[in-house]
Amino acid sequence: MEDKNAVVVKNVTKKYGSFKAVDGISFNVGEGEIFGLLGPNGAGKTTTIKMLTTILPPTSGEANVAGYDIRRNQNDVRRSVGIIFQDPSLDDELTGRENLEFHAILYKIGKEQRERKIAEVLKLVELEDKADTIVKFYSGGMKRRLEIARGLVHEPKILFLDEPTIGLDPQTRRHIWDYIKGLNELSRTTIILTTHYIEEADYLCNRVAIVDHGKMVVLDTPKALKDRLGGDVISVEVKEADSLKARLAGQRWIKHVSKREGFLELTVKEGEKRIPAIVTLATKNGIGIGSVSLHKPSLEDVFIHFTGKTIREEEGSGIDAMRLHRMARSNARH
Repeated sequence: MEDKNAVVVKNVTKKYGSFKAVDGISFNVGEGEIFGLLGPNGAGKTTTIKMLTTILPPTSGEANVAGYDIRRNQNDVRRSVGIIFQDPSLDDELTGRENLEFHAILYKIGKEQRERKIAEVLKLVELEDKADTIVKFYSGGMKRRLEIARGLVHEPKILFLDEPTIGLDPQTRRHIWDYIKGLNELSRTTIILTTHYIEEADYLCNRVAIVDHGKMVVLDTPKALKDRLGGDVISVEVKEADSLKARLAGQRWIKHVSKREGFLELTVKEGEKRIPAIVTLATKNGIGIGSVSLHKPSLEDVFIHFTGKTIREEEGSGIDAMRLHRMARSNARH
């Protein structure tokens, strides 16, 4: 990865009335990097992408994309980026090739170069044999691959992927991950993606920023984020979670404790040696334990550590945030 930055974001905020969809975020993305914005729906990820691609103006702050200011050089930014939106945006009544050709014409790519590039991206996403099939007969995974191909036709320096595998089955999702990773390795295209899939961010991204309620909570490589927790994670299924948590308070071997959905999550050193002590303590105090499991820290554990909730629990608050978002936009218009 090169040291030069493809994207520089400084204190960017987006407000709708009094509601802050994005709240003063800052980060850099290196050339050739796969960078992920990880968080629940309503966290501000898509709004961030829309500002960086000039679809939405920021309320405050500044950002450069491919060396261009997102306020002053909007046309240059747009020529430098490709965007795959969260919602499908293909024309189902056209063939795959026709969808790509229409996109290339919009970018004023000449006929000879257009034909060469379309053949190239169809080969990249393994849709050569389906190029002349009407898109409405494509599977969900094929449509997503065609959208990625379309985003590459004009040879963008930076590719933005907004929830690239949402709605796909696990097997197809993994195939899309491999296409994205292969594209990055082959062309060194800088890729910025948003996702609420923990495993997607872990598998794909060189660095991950956890975003929650419009704020950037923490940013690092997946490995470094997991290493921050240290030790092992013990998950204890227990109805009287508060009582057990109080009994465990003061134990020096416990680095962190969080409570979620009928579980206590304990970050400890030498976890396999600590399980008997936890069970014994619970038994002595008449606290029933349903199950105990031990694992190495994951990005899910990192999310819980920094936000106090699982990303699935945050989905609910994300829906509330989107409702507030819509209300703020409505109020701003009246």
